[in-house]
Amino acid sequence: MVTETRPHHGPVGVNDEALTRLRSIAGQIQGIQRMIEDERYCMDIVDQISAARAALAKVSTQVLKRHLEHCVVRDLRHGDPEDQERVIGELIEVFEKKIR
Repeated sequence: MVTETRPHHGPVGVNDEALTRLRSIAGQIQGIQRMIEDERYCMDIVDQISAARAALAKVSTQVLKRHLEHCVVRDLRHGDPEDQERVIGELIEVFEKKIR
């Protein structure tokens, strides 16, 4: 697992869209909480949980895409060998998590 301090990168276009989606997901989660409190039909709750998970996966994909298009490309083209090794290690870690 990569644990060293990672470089800070400020918002780049896609962050606004990701934040909007995350606010919407937060609303979905609150709705699921209310459904549970109201003892709604279990399968309706499960459906809403699945929808929230899919929405989170979309945000994750969007952020990863931005990372690949900007940070990874920059570090591989212009970074020193340490930056290049770090970014490759991060990518390997992400893909290992995805296949578990």
